[in-house]
Amino acid sequence: MSTTPEIIKLLPPPPLDPLELMNEEEKRKWIKGKKLGEGTYANVFLGHSRSDPAVKVAIKKIKVNKEFTDGMPPDAVREVKALQELNHPNIIRLYSVFASKDQNLSLVLEFLPRGDLETLMFDQNVTYNAADIKAWTAMMLRGVWFCHENFVLHRDIKPNNLLIGADGELKLADFGLARSFADPHQLMSPNVITRWYRPPELFFGARHYSGAVDVWSVGMVFAQLANRRAWITGGNDTEMVTLLHRELGAITDDVWPGVSTLPHYVGPGPNPEKPRDLQFYIHNFRPLGTEGCHLLMQTLMLDPKTRVTAKQALQHKYWFADPRPTPTELLPHVPDKRAVEKMAADLKRRPGVVDEDRGSKVARKLDFGAAR
Repeated sequence: MSTTPEIIKLLPPPPLDPLELMNEEEKRKWIKGKKLGEGTYANVFLGHSRSDPAVKVAIKKIKVNKEFTDGMPPDAVREVKALQELNHPNIIRLYSVFASKDQNLSLVLEFLPRGDLETLMFDQNVTYNAADIKAWTAMMLRGVWFCHENFVLHRDIKPNNLLIGADGELKLADFGLARSFADPHQLMSPNVITRWYRPPELFFGARHYSGAVDVWSVGMVFAQLANRRAWITGGNDTEMVTLLHRELGAITDDVWPGVSTLPHYVGPGPNPEKPRDLQFYIHNFRPLGTEGCHLLMQTLMLDPKTRVTAKQALQHKYWFADPRPTPTELLPHVPDKRAVEKMAADLKRRPGVVDEDRGSKVARKLDFGAAR
């Protein structure tokens, strides 16, 4: 007796819920291309918009990590949250976020093919002048100002977090340590900002602080641009505090009322240095000129309450003095291939990690002569 073979009907897949549908729609907007870099935290791919292939993007695929809740490190969540709130020419643009079947999270970021400011400063084949320094510093400050206007602290401004676009625009990147400072009663961590760019209030353990911490970092980058080397490069926190007392003058209640009450305050010791005046900056940072040195001094005021704000810094006389800032399209840059490799290396590392071992890598004290 023959049996009729059973007919198996192919059932359609279950419908996607609204969130899954939105995710798939976002994913379809982008074409992933060549892998630019691979790291333990993320892989980075070159990509472009499906609707407009001329729109180049970097697709940062963050790997699931079981040690974190939901598999996502908190710094990745902070980065996404901050970039979704910030849209400015001097902040890296986040076009889209979507998840893949393996639960990895992909960030579609603006493609910035000219690397970062650190690579540029340490490239002996790149020369730059006072007008170039003015242009880069203005763009850095505009990005910081926009963050602060939207109540966001970046908390890790340094040269390799300042990326350069194809049009020469400088962009703040790596918002893994970013946070809101809208709530004045909430305690904040002092263990942020890479050591060489960290202000004294954080070394002394302040748990409440303002945008002044980012402005200090801007000042340290500004000083580094002037002399093509980082200025205060202690190998640990204790050494940094010693150098701050020595380089900027003794940090005491006379120049910063109440500083001695901070939990980790350490005084200057015997033979304290006098507070630095404008002549000190003019002598040590000549490429900036008198007005530029005055602005630098204002960004590095020891008392954060007297430190210039990003908005005030953008209104300084420095911007109206000669030379005028170089147009972005004329700014010098490193060769595109090397810059893209550096950009990929920057993006594949975990955001928000305070790199305290840079001394062995970039504290080479390279001096290519005063920038002209």
